[in-house]
Amino acid sequence: MSFFTDLAHQYIDGEWRPGKGSWDIIDFNPYSGEKLASITVATAEEVDGAYKSAEAAQRAWGDTNPYARRQVLERALRVVEEREPEISDAIVAELGGTRLKAAFELHLAKEFLREAIQLALRPTGQILPSPTEGKENRVYRVPVGVVGVISPFNFPFLLSLKSVAPALALGNAVVLKPHQNTPVCGGTLVAKVFEEAGLPAGLLNVVVTDIAEIGDALLEHPIPQVISFTGSDKVGRHVATVCAAHLKRAVLELGGNSALIVLDDADLDYAVDAAVFSRYVHQGQVCMAANRILVDRAVEKEFTEKFVAKVASLRVGDPADPQTVIGPLINSSQADAISSLVDQAVEAGATALLHGRADGNLVSPSVLTGLAADSPVLSQEIFGPVALLVPFDGEDEAVRIANDTPYGLSGAVHTGDIERGVRVGQRIHTGMIHINDGTVHDEPIVPFGGEKSSGLGRLNGESMVEAFTTQKWISVQHGRSQFPF
Repeated sequence: MSFFTDLAHQYIDGEWRPGKGSWDIIDFNPYSGEKLASITVATAEEVDGAYKSAEAAQRAWGDTNPYARRQVLERALRVVEEREPEISDAIVAELGGTRLKAAFELHLAKEFLREAIQLALRPTGQILPSPTEGKENRVYRVPVGVVGVISPFNFPFLLSLKSVAPALALGNAVVLKPHQNTPVCGGTLVAKVFEEAGLPAGLLNVVVTDIAEIGDALLEHPIPQVISFTGSDKVGRHVATVCAAHLKRAVLELGGNSALIVLDDADLDYAVDAAVFSRYVHQGQVCMAANRILVDRAVEKEFTEKFVAKVASLRVGDPADPQTVIGPLINSSQADAISSLVDQAVEAGATALLHGRADGNLVSPSVLTGLAADSPVLSQEIFGPVALLVPFDGEDEAVRIANDTPYGLSGAVHTGDIERGVRVGQRIHTGMIHINDGTVHDEPIVPFGGEKSSGLGRLNGESMVEAFTTQKWISVQHGRSQFPF
């Protein structure tokens, strides 16, 4: 596909160039197996060049009038709107997203670009009083300089833009490394959008590479002051460790094991719809997905029957077909891992109300129940179409089960009494929770992030200002200070 081959390059200092590594990343369509593109990896030397280009370009960009920076973001939004059908096709082809998922990702991407446009004007300074006579304290909000962004494969276009656009709007330069499975949608496509929007050369650089080639060069390099990483908690811990050793700020959006709780007074039909979407959107490859669906025993039988019937009706197949709900997992390793997880849980005593099977990278949905309380599958993130139904007796047990996980990203509570839901939600140790809704939500101005192993820091809205700027104190003595010697 010419769309992919045209973007199968490194983008450094405003130039499209081949990588200098000794091997290629092959970009495959996970549904058809079609080779979309081949990209020679960037080396540590090229990472160094990308960071140096970013540093050189940022000086003028940081001094640019924020209204002028805002105009570049406005043009980027127009580019996305004009090329939306093409970008949608790319999401379907490169990551196996369904048409529904592609529309969902593009809708959010445009919303976050609109917020980034506003962020350019958001930083404000302060004048603070001083106990010293004649002194004025000015506190400036300034760009951090250069930001390193590492994005995942599941929502690559959105989650790259989510950090890249605000960082640029706030006066920074960026070096972006997309996931190896989505080098175009998560990387070079983003560069193309900003190139067409007129972003000056060097401010956004994209390096398509792998840790096997560059090691920790992207993290250890002395130029970036902030690393924004979205991905697994295992890799996130490594990113945090390296950043701490080099006194860099890390913003980490990591995995989850969210619980959707159905209380005894819930609207069951509505709760079923919310739970099915929350578990199976994009084949369950979502950090906020409802891994665990906790149901009060008083309504367990009715809920389970309706839930299983709805899941069984989900169409599995070609993501390009608008009727498809469940497309392929990102690669064969993920498909094999999910199939093995279900088989092992059943062997350990779980009951499969639906036992999904793999056909290439397509894995049909599974629904498991009867899991032992200490089952390992209950405490881990499942990045695939597998739902775990867990009964409980009363609110206290629901809260205990929901909190019995190392993660704390999202969650939901379904009830006929909103304030009851809020009370339960307040007891759950998670960064985000939704009453009478699904677990998969992201909005441009609310603080997005998790607790425990689900991350560090927050993104969106004012949190972007905190993430990608720093404060500088300049005092002015209008009189004369008195010194003790």
